[in-house]
Amino acid sequence: MGELWIIITASIVALNAAILGCFLLLRKMAMVGDAISHAVLPGIVVAYYLSGDKTSGLLLLGATLTGVLASFAIDFLSRKAKIQGDASIGITYTFLFAVGMIMISTMMNGNTDIDMECVLYGDISLINLDKIVVDGNLYLGPRAFYIEVIALVIIGFSIGFGFKGFKVLSFNEDYAKALGINTNRWHYALMTLVSLTTVFSFEVVGAVLVVGFLIIPPATAQLFSTKLKQMLFWASVFGILAVIIGYYLAVWMNVSITGAMVTVAGIDFFLVLIIQRLVDRKKRSTTFAAPEFITPTPKNSVE
Repeated sequence: MGELWIIITASIVALNAAILGCFLLLRKMAMVGDAISHAVLPGIVVAYYLSGDKTSGLLLLGATLTGVLASFAIDFLSRKAKIQGDASIGITYTFLFAVGMIMISTMMNGNTDIDMECVLYGDISLINLDKIVVDGNLYLGPRAFYIEVIALVIIGFSIGFGFKGFKVLSFNEDYAKALGINTNRWHYALMTLVSLTTVFSFEVVGAVLVVGFLIIPPATAQLFSTKLKQMLFWASVFGILAVIIGYYLAVWMNVSITGAMVTVAGIDFFLVLIIQRLVDRKKRSTTFAAPEFITPTPKNSVE
């Protein structure tokens, strides 16, 4: 039963990340998820300092707010300061991550059990240790499962309610502005959802590894999907497929579960890419333009 909870929980993580990753990829902001995954550290440290409890909801709140702050900083540097997008992302997340490391050593005075490897790399095999038990013996599943379900509901409702807004923002921001759409509002709504997803997932699969689900399944789906809804569907399928195959591969090889899941996602991408190239090459070799011989007809000819 334990392995089933791991697969289901990781599948929800992959689903959340793949859905948002499609919009990030279309907006050429795929690495924002990586930036946010590092930038949340100061928020985690402050929340832990105030609450003294790693299970406190303040950790999620603090990390989410820091993630939104990071997205504001990236947007300011790229739009207002005219710094290249990749540079603004690098500046923001390295600065905030370094600040978080300093805060750990100064605010906590070395008396903290915040495990940096757990925050960054995660260990999904341990989610069954944090159980929800009712009446002393009724096991309802790991807490991480319900956290991810809450994130899925929030993301599903937000995307369903604002699908047209996110869609037009992703494909043509200038056109959206011409229609009078407040693109900043939709941009920060998307960044908030990405922050929420990253923060909710860092204790399940690790803040860094969730970036794999944010990028690779959407990129795989984009190889052969021309419509947004198709891309969302196939990105979700590839994400869940990577979770299932990756889990059993990790058990068989006795390696990191989360690492195996992202590795399988990468293998899926390259397999689809190779297959697509082979199919395109075959189409080009079997399709040729036949020469057209046109005989001009005299103007005064009699039929």
